[in-house]
Amino acid sequence: MTARSSEIDSILQRGADGGRISPEEALLLYTEAPFHALGEAADAVRRRRYPDGIVTYLIDRNINYTNVCVTACKFCAFYRAPKHAEGWSHPMEEILRRCAEAVELGATQVMLQGGHHPEYGVEYYEELFATVKAAYPQLAIHSIGPSEILHMAKVSGVSIEEAIVRIKAAGLDSIAGAGAEMLPDRPRTAIAPLKESGARWLEVMEQAHRLGVESTATMMMGTGETNAERIEHLRMIRDVQDRTGGFRAFIPWTYQPENNHLKGRTQATTLEYLRLIAVARLFFHNVAHLQASWLTTGKEAGQLSLHMGVDDLGSIMLEENVISSAGARHRSNLHELIWMIRSAGRIPAQRDTLYRHLAVHHTPADDPVDDRVVSHFSSIALPGGGARASLPLVDSR
Repeated sequence: MTARSSEIDSILQRGADGGRISPEEALLLYTEAPFHALGEAADAVRRRRYPDGIVTYLIDRNINYTNVCVTACKFCAFYRAPKHAEGWSHPMEEILRRCAEAVELGATQVMLQGGHHPEYGVEYYEELFATVKAAYPQLAIHSIGPSEILHMAKVSGVSIEEAIVRIKAAGLDSIAGAGAEMLPDRPRTAIAPLKESGARWLEVMEQAHRLGVESTATMMMGTGETNAERIEHLRMIRDVQDRTGGFRAFIPWTYQPENNHLKGRTQATTLEYLRLIAVARLFFHNVAHLQASWLTTGKEAGQLSLHMGVDDLGSIMLEENVISSAGARHRSNLHELIWMIRSAGRIPAQRDTLYRHLAVHHTPADDPVDDRVVSHFSSIALPGGGARASLPLVDSR
């Protein structure tokens, strides 16, 4: 055994045992650790954390209130500039109609997300969250991200702290990891020059955590960032988590190449994604959950990730327009998602936003029977879709 191999084995063992590994060690594992050994160490972490063998899923809906945005990110195919002929904003009754559909199909969470509309300040979000919460108190509002918080505070001329306190009081339950993309300066500036810095994104998250609003953290791979920058992204998140403990989960996903300015010049491979998933499970000793993104990587990679340390397979996302606009076309239904988990040797369980188990499907006899619960890749990408498109409540093809 070479000295390098011995070093890698030592790091893998320490990580598998729950020890802390450095960013430099994480980069070494990401680039040089044998694939199977890396996956085995990451899965050891999952088994220790979740010895019951349960892998969770969520039923939720992404509801976009507007596609009008002033930020013009190069990887985004969803937004339209202010005054563009294809720009739209949903009226409140349309948002509530979509919430009603989600509730009918068993959703426990909504993600209300949209562009940085030049006129939407804190007052707009207060009304949005309060109205949804009053109509559907059973829905957790896991929504927006630091970028929207910075934007609404600027429009309304208030501090970040005041914006967070007010939207929390209005009904926001937790913050999505939206807008993280790549946090290190070089790749972030290259793909989103008008967006806040990664450090600023994390400052808002840290402030929210200290005000009692937890969140998730995400990462978009495949826009030309280096391996070292991918690991630096993880380090930046872990440093905040060391101080606040407010990130519930880490969710990496892969850049989608259609209909945007980057035009697919760079992309992350499935192997790169799976290696990153495994390294993340070893590196984030202080983050409870690791979620795979089958929406962008496909169901086969999503299932493989269950052997790389993943304990959550994300959601039957009843609607998703942003990533779908850039080419994500992977759909599923509830039965298929449960099959993906069970055939990987895990026990499926529906969870809520806080990762509490709502229904554990120990055997197929425990499985839900609603054939209408299907992921719906994009209401605006389907024939006849758009501002008022409905879910296919019966068609489960």
